[in-house]
Amino acid sequence: MKKVLVVIDGQGGGFGRALIEKLRQQPLPEVEIRAVGTNALATSAMLKAGADAAATGENAVIVNAGRADILAGPVGIVLANSMMGEFSPAMAAAVGESPAKRVLIPVSRCATYVAGVAEKPLAQYLEDAAALIRRLLEEE
Repeated sequence: MKKVLVVIDGQGGGFGRALIEKLRQQPLPEVEIRAVGTNALATSAMLKAGADAAATGENAVIVNAGRADILAGPVGIVLANSMMGEFSPAMAAAVGESPAKRVLIPVSRCATYVAGVAEKPLAQYLEDAAALIRRLLEEE
C-alpha cells in the first residue's frame, strides 16, 4: 500500500514546490505526494513540481492531514493565523492533531523561532527536510 506524503504550503507555493522538486530528484518508494495549498497559486506550483495529486483550501488541509502518513511544510502549518492569515485555526489544529509524522521546516517569516536550530539558508533546510522524509519513509 502506498504511503501518503502531504506537502502543505500557501502564498506562492515556492516553498512546497522546492521541497517536492528535491524529493523528485531520486525515486521514492511507494509514495503518493499530495500537494495541499491554501490557495490555487500555491497548489498549482506544487503540482507543476511533480505532486501526484493536489487540492486547495481549508477543507483540503483538514481532510488530507487526517489521511497522511507524513505531513511536511513550513513551521507555520501548526500555528493558527500564520502565513499572513492564510492558515486558519482549524487548519493548524488538523495538522497538530494528525496521527502523521510531521516534518516542519523553520521559517522566520512567521515570527516563530526554534531554539537550538542552526541558522541556515532555506535551500539547506529543504535539503535536510527531504533527507529526513526519505529516512521516515524507509523506516515504515
